[in-house]
Amino acid sequence: MSSMHKTYKSLSGGLSIGQAGEFDYSGSQCIKALKEEGIEVILINPNIATVQTSQEQEDSVARSADRVYFLPIQPNVVMDIIHKEKPDGIIVSMGGQTALNVGVELWRDGLLQAAGVEVLGTQIPVIEATEDREIFSAKLKEIGETIALSYSATTVEEAKEVANKIGYPVLIRAAYALGGLGSGFAADDEELKEMAAKAFTTSSQILID
Repeated sequence: MSSMHKTYKSLSGGLSIGQAGEFDYSGSQCIKALKEEGIEVILINPNIATVQTSQEQEDSVARSADRVYFLPIQPNVVMDIIHKEKPDGIIVSMGGQTALNVGVELWRDGLLQAAGVEVLGTQIPVIEATEDREIFSAKLKEIGETIALSYSATTVEEAKEVANKIGYPVLIRAAYALGGLGSGFAADDEELKEMAAKAFTTSSQILID
């Protein structure tokens, strides 16, 4: 199989009407670009109502994926498809939060490396640096970028201790969540406990600024 006709995989999470349409757009443009280069594309997307899952053709050139799996974006599902399709590479940066989380988990567990699958585009360490609030803050400090005093927390009690250390009001931000999900301001311990509890339902880590 030539280098221009390797099989690549693009992941995308499910979309809701009026929400996260940019991920569908980026995914469809990614598929189009890969097809223009003569690359075979396998798409995993549980949502049938998306542009990237449609069968498009323009000037006799297909713009859609060669094969589409309407399956959940879960580590075991993705690995089953990888073992079946044996792709050369995988793109995790075009499918929203779900694809990012699954891609990072598979890379951390060494499953992608063991399967000989190369991560294309944005690399996992870079994704981790942007998703993990603590790592992101450390990166900003490395380049001398001034940032507000901040600490990470993994429990509500730890978040409370950190908030009192900084002083109210504080900003709560959830890691591994796009669109500001689980983020907001807290003026006292009670508001912080309530907001932190909600944030921890979507993330294992929050950052208190």
